[in-house]
Amino acid sequence: MGIKIVVGIPTVGRAAILSETLVELGRQTRQPDGLIVCGAKPSDVAGATEAGGHVVTLLSAPGLPRQRNAIIDAAADADVLVFFDDDFLPHPDYLAEIERQFTHNPNLVVATGKVLADGINGPGLSPEQGRSILARACTDDARVHPTFSGYGCNFAVRLAPMRIHHLRFDERLPLYGWQEDVDLSRCLADHGAVWALNGAQGVHLGVKLSRGPGVRLGYSQVANPWYLARKRRGYPTRRALTHIACNMAMNGLRAFWPEPYVDRRGRLHGNVLAMRDFLLGRLVPERILEL
Repeated sequence: MGIKIVVGIPTVGRAAILSETLVELGRQTRQPDGLIVCGAKPSDVAGATEAGGHVVTLLSAPGLPRQRNAIIDAAADADVLVFFDDDFLPHPDYLAEIERQFTHNPNLVVATGKVLADGINGPGLSPEQGRSILARACTDDARVHPTFSGYGCNFAVRLAPMRIHHLRFDERLPLYGWQEDVDLSRCLADHGAVWALNGAQGVHLGVKLSRGPGVRLGYSQVANPWYLARKRRGYPTRRALTHIACNMAMNGLRAFWPEPYVDRRGRLHGNVLAMRDFLLGRLVPERILEL
């Protein structure tokens, strides 16, 4: 008897691009046993149930960790839950590879796929560009290798250890989350293997629509890694400091010549506010809700 695989997609304000992702899910050679889409308001999930298949739509309080947790609750009878961003286009063989790896490797608790192109590092990719990249992909590479964490746009978790150890996404990381995927991955790493799979491939469009202000993200770039390091759940302080320093350096260098699709000055402002709050002893992730 095979494992039950459910796909979960949190989304806010991007119903049109969500529909493109649902089209690609309909092309999977191994169809999901369930598909759950969670938005924060009805317009977020408009049209999702028209994509075909058994799509369940949910509404929760806004915030990526909260929406992911709502999906976990709704997928209570699944063996494996695959999280996709609403702008991630999976290769048709993606879920088949997830099934193969989780079936043959009972110690596997987190798996993340190979991103063939990531629009988050540039102005973003169109669905047409994403499909063109998928059409040229070769999925014959079955190699796997250990990795520090899953990448939030596409990663799968085995739900049994999450139920046994009461693991959830940390809702103290509000709104966009930022590092919530790393946090959960490191919690699960205490109970099994975390792998990157070359054979599970896809394209992250990196759509810029409905992303929050740069100042909030900039604050989270400092507050969230520091908070996670202090939780002492396998998130090394050195990694947190390196992450913070690299983001601040990039924002500072690019603030005078920013990319047209990145609010570098807003991010730098958020970095500075976070460092001020650190010195004042009040640096917490939830502070972005006041910015």
